[in-house]
Amino acid sequence: MTALGDPILPSALDTPRPAFNPWVIAIVVSMATFMEVLDTSIANVSLKHIAGNLGAGSTEGTWVLTSYLVSNAIILPISGWLASIMGRKRFYMTCVALFTVSSLLCGLAPSLNWLLFFRVLQGAGGGGLAPSEQAILADTFSAKQRGMAFAVYGLAVVFAPAIGPTLGGWITDNFSWRWIFYINVPVGIISLFLSYAVVQDSEHAKAETKAAWKHGLRIDYLGFGLVALGLGSLQVILDKGQEDDWFGSNFICLFTAFAIVGILGAIIWEIWFAADPIVDLTLLKRSRFAFTNLLMFVVGFILNSTTVLIPQFAQQLLGYDATQAGQLLMGGGFALMVMMPVSGILTSKIQPKYLMAYGITVTALAMWHLSQFNLQVTFAQLVWARIFQAIALPFFFIPINTVAYSDLPPGRSNQASALINLMRNLGGSTGIAIAVMLLERRSQFHHARLIEHLTPYDAPFVSNLHALTQVAANAGQSLISPATRALAMIDAQAQAQATMLAYLDVFKIMALGCVPIIFLCLMLKKMKHHDAQMGH
Repeated sequence: MTALGDPILPSALDTPRPAFNPWVIAIVVSMATFMEVLDTSIANVSLKHIAGNLGAGSTEGTWVLTSYLVSNAIILPISGWLASIMGRKRFYMTCVALFTVSSLLCGLAPSLNWLLFFRVLQGAGGGGLAPSEQAILADTFSAKQRGMAFAVYGLAVVFAPAIGPTLGGWITDNFSWRWIFYINVPVGIISLFLSYAVVQDSEHAKAETKAAWKHGLRIDYLGFGLVALGLGSLQVILDKGQEDDWFGSNFICLFTAFAIVGILGAIIWEIWFAADPIVDLTLLKRSRFAFTNLLMFVVGFILNSTTVLIPQFAQQLLGYDATQAGQLLMGGGFALMVMMPVSGILTSKIQPKYLMAYGITVTALAMWHLSQFNLQVTFAQLVWARIFQAIALPFFFIPINTVAYSDLPPGRSNQASALINLMRNLGGSTGIAIAVMLLERRSQFHHARLIEHLTPYDAPFVSNLHALTQVAANAGQSLISPATRALAMIDAQAQAQATMLAYLDVFKIMALGCVPIIFLCLMLKKMKHHDAQMGH
């Protein structure tokens, strides 16, 4: 069967009952993923404090984020192979331990160089958490329960970035930036203890590990090197591109060449030449799995870009502080908590393709709603706009995961989880990079258009200039003439309006970009009636 759906293999849905209650396992493994995703967003609002405290410039401070993201991007695609080699439970607990210890070391870091080194270790530990958890859930739950299981996972993935900026701002304002790392330590210790007690490798996971060692351990060094070069360089490009003027920078051009060589080389080597590929790209030959990976990229794109844009808009144009800006996202986080279980239940009763189409349609409408705001928008209006967007994401996120695992052969969950989470992370990084680039360029465009009208022949401009000159003159003596100060105030007003228009443009572009995704969702073939996931 071709098109966008292959027949589901019933053997992929046969899941033996674990020794512990599956819901206990789901909650336990979600703890570490919540901690990792939270840490990814919580540090954003503390960069200035970190740089200042460690005697670094603002540009150097952004490497605190970049170093983590690069390390994370390198580990994600190979996490499936590592889980197969080490055993899934052992690999998962190793990642939790590494993330916890490196978090403590980040908090204790005496200099920026040491902090960057510890962030690389932290990113390596965090990179394996989400794929391991998804694979554990896929093998722990029956097909009929899988929608609700991914709802629990979804809470960790989407709620953490919603509260991260608020929590990060509050911790930084009231304690020290070091505590954004220290808070991971007790959570990590509890997670390790509970994981050791309740998590077990499924028979499929054990068989995968046994198969990996059957002919002795053979490490795909070239594949790992190409993956690390390609994805690491791509992450640097996405994180630093706008800051360095994209291809106007020799630095970005060099890393673009590295990314192209690494990614294309990895694809060619892993598919056609590697005897034991470190990344199982052959899974993408399954059309349903490939399609859901594309949609997972969209999920990351929308979630991460809007999570950055809305607080940035509030701080840049409305004068909110970091804590207030973060609070704008919390309403959406609570809406996600409510809607995740609802979506999990509906996924077992309604064709996933329809839920996905509904979710992306509401998301498009929410983006269009944001594009209608102006500088007089209130805090409550922004909160409700975020809630409007958030209520749709579960209907997109959970069915995608359910469909992705529906036609996998037994013992392939580790590699599948690695690819799915890689696509979500790449989507998030790409979404942020494109949104920031569009914002900057559209702001410059609108500013140029607005000041075209500021001429001596424009009556409103002349009137406003005279009024502001008088205000500046009445304000007292200054080394700068009242007329010059008045012109500066007018330019500031034009810049604010231009930036506002740029935000509206970005939201409109995102809304329109959702439209073709709706039709792609509807093209997905229906799940078969014999699939227990559909409740038949």
